[in-house]
Amino acid sequence: MPVADYLEEETMTQIPHPDLSKITVNCAIITVSDTRSRDTDNSGLLTNNLLKDAGHSVVAYTVVKDDAAKIVLQMQAFSQREDVDAIIFNGGTGIAPRDTTYDVMESLLDRILPGFGEIFRFLSYQEIGSRAIASRAVAGVYKGKLVFSLPGSSNGVKLAVEKLILPELVHLVTQLRGG
Repeated sequence: MPVADYLEEETMTQIPHPDLSKITVNCAIITVSDTRSRDTDNSGLLTNNLLKDAGHSVVAYTVVKDDAAKIVLQMQAFSQREDVDAIIFNGGTGIAPRDTTYDVMESLLDRILPGFGEIFRFLSYQEIGSRAIASRAVAGVYKGKLVFSLPGSSNGVKLAVEKLILPELVHLVTQLRGG
């Protein structure tokens, strides 16, 4: 659902700070995977399509290996771009030895939005049961950019983008801009 449609459906009593302006958020997508490429990255493509369908722009997209140093470099590079408002990672949020995305996020984020991970795991629990405890999805702010770190599964990406990111993206970016 486009952000504008979502805002029109909600009443003032349901949204404490409604965003009445229709802005396009410029996003960067980073897929973290040892096995995916741009051609086989279903979750990155899904993220791209959901954002664009909601009226936002994807200004950058890349796939990096499950390597902490590479993740840090890519996050730093995208955070320095003036045309990027939000950075969305997918992959590397589990507990396997190569899953380092969360560890990087925890060390770099200036501010963490704990509600994102909490609500994501709650919604995941409703869909997949107790396996949701293995998710280390997280969101926060890094150098003035909104950052989301999602699981690599397409179902997890769809859930996070549709239920959490799209409904709040405009509001959060507006807040970061001082609005």
